[in-house]
Amino acid sequence: MAAPLPENEMQRVIELSEFDLDYSSLQENFKDLAKLAAKVAGTNISLVNMIDSFTQWTVTNYGLDLEQMPREDSVCQYTIVSDQFFEVKDLSADDRFKDKFYVKDDPNLRYYFGVPLQTSNGIQLGALCVLDTIGKEISPEKVEMLKIIADEIVNRLMVIRVINGLKNRVKEAKETQKKVAHDIRGPLSGIVGLAQIISEQGNENKLDEVLQLVSMIQKGGHSLLELADEILSSEKKIDNPSQEVGSNEYNLLIFKEKLEKLFAPQAVNKKINLRFLTDSKTEDIHFSKNKLLQITGNLISNAIKFTPVSGKITVELSIVITRTKQLSIKVSDTGSGMDQDTIHQILYGEQESTQGTSGEKGYGFGLMLVKHLIIKLHGTLNIESEPDKGTTFSVLLPIV
Repeated sequence: MAAPLPENEMQRVIELSEFDLDYSSLQENFKDLAKLAAKVAGTNISLVNMIDSFTQWTVTNYGLDLEQMPREDSVCQYTIVSDQFFEVKDLSADDRFKDKFYVKDDPNLRYYFGVPLQTSNGIQLGALCVLDTIGKEISPEKVEMLKIIADEIVNRLMVIRVINGLKNRVKEAKETQKKVAHDIRGPLSGIVGLAQIISEQGNENKLDEVLQLVSMIQKGGHSLLELADEILSSEKKIDNPSQEVGSNEYNLLIFKEKLEKLFAPQAVNKKINLRFLTDSKTEDIHFSKNKLLQITGNLISNAIKFTPVSGKITVELSIVITRTKQLSIKVSDTGSGMDQDTIHQILYGEQESTQGTSGEKGYGFGLMLVKHLIIKLHGTLNIESEPDKGTTFSVLLPIV
């Protein structure tokens, strides 16, 4: 049976990407609400799930140790096409779910009730769901309470989004501050140098008044230079490896660790060899983490989808330093590859989804989202591929 798809799916995944969530670090943000939902419903399990193009990410769990699953296996994919709620009285008796691993095997789930996590503009980001190994009855009053909890989850997500946005704006302000300091430092150096020359000439001519004026120019120029140097001192924090990485920043090592934690389980599940490589010469340089998990994560999930069992995927992370700094992300796989027409459609058109190497269902929006985010960040995307010879996606993003 074909999986449901929201009519506004592209808008939905773009909206989710704007929250720029690190799905592995949100457990504490919603732990109290997940527990409350289970208590209200009288169930043993409650989950807060976000659903992107490929994966259902369990950002908070209560009663079940679960972090992620393929979107095509989830029940919550049906909840996000519902305006109110989605309920399954017996998962084992429903053809859509009876063969899923969580029904056939431990924990042998039977009951499901999900409420969509809907923003004020009607976008369904994911779902709050309660589950149990036995049947349940949830009264209309409890349904309304679960909807209130779901609204509070969305409110907290909005707070996280605002905070992330403010952090990015603060970083941009610091970069502007440094640019202004650089811009004023050059002319000031010239003023001080010129004043020094005039001062030397003035000593020979004994022009006391001129010398006094020039001395004031020199002192004022030096003071402004010291101010510029004070502004620029923040630059040392960024370039000095001994400084801690900011809460809204990564370096290559931290970025690699995040990707390994999020996507290694998907590769292991399909018996794919997933490797992450970093450039040791540039691995301590700091850069904004803005949208990086969304871009790289979708490329890795796409590679897993099209790489056969026992295949290989390599993710290479480095900083390219020329006149500017750029973050380089390369995702290479030994998968099914694609022809030039398909590459052209991805880069310049809208590519329809296809089945993965193990029959995984595709939704056709992962690579479209990647392209959208790269363009928004003023980066570039290149694709090298041949049918049956694998694919390499190469991304370059400016580091301001």
